[in-house]
Order: sequence, then C-alpha cells, then structure tokens
Amino acid sequence: MSRIGKRPIPLPPKVAVTIAGQEVTVKGPKGELKRVLPNTVEVSQEENVLVINRANESRSARQQHGLFRTLVANMVEGVSTGFQRRLEIQGVGYRANLNGSNIVLTVGYSHTVDIIPPSGVTLEVEDASGKKVPQGAFIVVNGIDKEVVGNLAAKIRAVRPPEVYKGKGIRYLGEFVRRKAGKTGKK
Repeated sequence: MSRIGKRPIPLPPKVAVTIAGQEVTVKGPKGELKRVLPNTVEVSQEENVLVINRANESRSARQQHGLFRTLVANMVEGVSTGFQRRLEIQGVGYRANLNGSNIVLTVGYSHTVDIIPPSGVTLEVEDASGKKVPQGAFIVVNGIDKEVVGNLAAKIRAVRPPEVYKGKGIRYLGEFVRRKAGKTGKK
C-alpha cells in the first residue's frame, strides 16, 4: 500500500469539493481548480476529509495512487492558501522591472527579456527588505496551481541561470550555487 496514497486529505473550512465521476473540482477563497483523474483511482469524501483509493491492484493503479493523492492535496492547499516561489537576481546591473502585470528582466544581454504570466499567476518585484517596489532584485511568483507557479519560476530562472565562477544570474531564494576557481586556480 502506498504510504502517501493512504493518508486522507483534510479539507480546511471554506473549501468545497465536488466529485463528478472522475472529475474533481475544488473551490476555495483563492479560486477554483479542476482535474480529471484516471480510472485507476477513486475519490470519495467522508466528513471533512478526502480519501483516494485504488480501483484495483494493477501495477499502474499502484503507481498512480500516491501521485494523484498528492495532486489533489496540492489543489486543496492551492485554493485555500496558494503557492509562492521566490527568485533572487544577483549581478551588477541585473534587475527586474514591473511593467503592469509583466516583468522586464535586465540580466546582461543586449536586450531586455519580457516575462508574461499565464492567467491565475501574479508576479511581484521586491527589494532586499521584502517591500514591493517597481524595480528590484527579488521576484515573487504567486498562484493557486503549484505546477503553473513552479513552471513559471523555472522559466524565469532559465533566462539567466546562475553561473559558477562569479555567481551572477537568477536563482531560487536560498539556492546554493557551488563556486569554481578561475583559470589561475586561485585557492
């Protein structure tokens, strides 16, 4: 039995779940998410918890049991509290500018890079103290869908990943970048 799959998902107050066949709809204070589950798993609601069970003991059902329990749990967490990824920009002259709902990155290229967020995701720019400003060195990606938030954060990081010699680039907040010695082999 999957250790993750057999754990029930507690439903916070103000979160409503609708199960129509294999489609699960979760509504909360932050928004609404839908997901169609495969026939290998079954969802049932008991009091204030959701329970994900396997339809049979096939190999694919056992493989997908924990995965879809986690995906439904992320939906519940997303509509109740939301998800956030923070990125840090390091480098002389590197910065992010807020332009409406978009972000314009200046990260050492001969041109600027525009990041347009998908619907349901908001972008913010902060300074080192955490105060929201129109231009700064920290980017905050907020949204209710964990997958979309993570993909957008990875897309922003991929514009200029941190390099290993000087550490310049865009990194997740708290990410450790292993530094290398230069050509001279400085110690």
